[in-house]
Amino acid sequence: MEDKVKAVIEEIRPYLQNDGGDIELVSVDEDSGVVSVRLQGACQGCPGAAMTLKMGVERRLKEVVPEVQEVLAVQ
Repeated sequence: MEDKVKAVIEEIRPYLQNDGGDIELVSVDEDSGVVSVRLQGACQGCPGAAMTLKMGVERRLKEVVPEVQEVLAVQ
């Protein structure tokens, strides 16, 4: 599961970098299906970060890796 999540993060990363941000995979809890990420650069503290996280990152991860239940941003 973690390898699949990493592949999706790498797929998403260029879109965030185009806006001056970035994303780092922190952890994947295979038991709960929770993926923790750290938003960086312009994405950190951006008013649209929550929408990017839920409607972009989480949605794409769930499409590709059905085991993912939730994506959380950590500091």
